[in-house]
Amino acid sequence: MTTPANGPWLVVGLGNPGPEYAMNRHNVGFMVADLLAERIGGRFKRAGKAQAQVVEGRFGPPGPLGRRVVLAKPMAYMNLSGGPVNALRDFYKVPVANVVAVHDELDIDYGTLRVKLGGGDNGHNGLKSMTKAMSAEYHRVRFGIGRPPGRMQVADFVLKDFSGTERKELDYFVDRAADAVESLVTEGLERAQSTYNS
Repeated sequence: MTTPANGPWLVVGLGNPGPEYAMNRHNVGFMVADLLAERIGGRFKRAGKAQAQVVEGRFGPPGPLGRRVVLAKPMAYMNLSGGPVNALRDFYKVPVANVVAVHDELDIDYGTLRVKLGGGDNGHNGLKSMTKAMSAEYHRVRFGIGRPPGRMQVADFVLKDFSGTERKELDYFVDRAADAVESLVTEGLERAQSTYNS
């Protein structure tokens, strides 16, 4: 039986496939996944029958001491993310507790991070789909995007690109979110929370 201590981790960046969505607030999970892939020197490729792109590698020290990790970007739309994620989880034999979802979060300020285990979906369609497919007991790295200004609808806000002002700091915040994911996988939840849940 694979235990969370030595099994592989599945890190899922949530987003929508297609170039028209690439810089949307809703796609910040993809941005973090792309940076993590760059860090481990891998390139995303189609994952067999699963509707997703994956990169395999290790976080932490090189060799057997590093944590085995599968980075994934579901290639279904956000509200259908659960199917591809669960298919990958089955294929790589990853316990639910070793799954990390990286996603945009409306209820925290732009650039603020929160690392947590389990919980509700807060109206996020990607999380809703994942929870329905496999239970809620997976980790989340929540990337704050703040609330829509004025009377803008939430759906319009998350599917808009980051503003010019936000983009000035976006690379820094994506980098920090990637650090939080690595910390969670290599050092554990409490350490990651004490460092990044500022």
